[in-house]
Amino acid sequence: MEYKGIDYLRNKLSNRRSRVNMRYKQYAMKWQDLDPGVTIPLEIKSKYRSVLGWCAKGVDSLADRLVFRDFDNDDFEVNEIFEANNPDVFFDSAVLSALIGSCSFIYISKANDQVRLQVIEASNATGIIDPITNLLTEGYAVLKRDDFGNPISEAYFLPTETRFLINGVESVVPNPTNHPLLVPIIHRPDAVRPFGRSRITRSGMYYQRYAKRTLERADITAEFYSFPQKYVLGTSQDSEPMDSWKATVSSMLEFTKDSDGDKPVVGQFTTSSMTPFTEQLKTAAAGFAGETGLTMDDLGFVSDNPSSVEAIKASHENFRLAGRKAQRSLGSGFLNVAYLAACLRDNLSYERKEFVKTVPKWEPLFEADANMLSLIGDGAIKLNQAIPGFMDKETIREITGVKGSDSAPIEVSDDNGH
Repeated sequence: MEYKGIDYLRNKLSNRRSRVNMRYKQYAMKWQDLDPGVTIPLEIKSKYRSVLGWCAKGVDSLADRLVFRDFDNDDFEVNEIFEANNPDVFFDSAVLSALIGSCSFIYISKANDQVRLQVIEASNATGIIDPITNLLTEGYAVLKRDDFGNPISEAYFLPTETRFLINGVESVVPNPTNHPLLVPIIHRPDAVRPFGRSRITRSGMYYQRYAKRTLERADITAEFYSFPQKYVLGTSQDSEPMDSWKATVSSMLEFTKDSDGDKPVVGQFTTSSMTPFTEQLKTAAAGFAGETGLTMDDLGFVSDNPSSVEAIKASHENFRLAGRKAQRSLGSGFLNVAYLAACLRDNLSYERKEFVKTVPKWEPLFEADANMLSLIGDGAIKLNQAIPGFMDKETIREITGVKGSDSAPIEVSDDNGH
């Protein structure tokens, strides 16, 4: 098989690294947008820089609900490998990185007969993907960089070996799995974008930028709103000039008549209203909520009438569908990690088809409340009356996320309550 080579993959990573870093800055609320406004001077804009965390909210709201449980039908005992690699942090880190950068990578290694799993973000790894298995045919990763972003430690992954370059010195480690030990975890892949799509979309970034500009204009306008401009008509030309700052903050002003008995007229300009900015902000929030599947309540715009539990679930329907889609695509990546980790642990090249019965399991996206538990319990009884054994402990756990007792089977009552 002909490979692209490490130089090709270096260039590929360099071309995409800036876009991934930009989304990480959007997530960290450190990205400075170019303001197209023409009415406010730059020196004033720089003093009223707004910070908004909607992109981070859009990522975290989904990442916090994607909780990986374990692998079912674990014939190869891969759950033990993940349990030895700090699973609470490992899965959350891999999922969060995939949602931000469209994908993340898992570097699989072995030391002292222990398989190690390391998450590498998309800004430091890339590869050539097999569209059938979603495994890489060759991969490249920067394991360490200096303070200026230059690679110190690099790794080039091939099916039979892994080449490490540390400060220009190359070393080779054999690979018994016949697959590169760098596995992509991809969010929403398709035929056009095999490495997936980020949760931070261009549309979402636009609505956040639009809201930030609105907040900046509102802050600057609020200064004039707090101290509205006043004017004085008919002052004598012989009078001393008025100190504008004292006139603004003073609670009492005194104007005397001139020699002709005339007196000046004092007035105030109409103050600017903050209502248009509030409406603009709500418009931006509605657009961002529609883009990410969130609701206005999620973005801080609390409705006057509190919603019921059923209304809240119905309003999050698009969000639930996005979560189920993410579970399918990310779960396929974790299954690939389990497959190669088992091969490396046993020093054997298993056939991938042997893992088709191993199924990744996730916790429900929405936890069941007391009302839902009661409804599910009634439904389980009725279904088991119609089809005995249709609802068991595992089925109910898939729906509710509640793990029942291992020794208490579901009791099915008849029509007489027995």
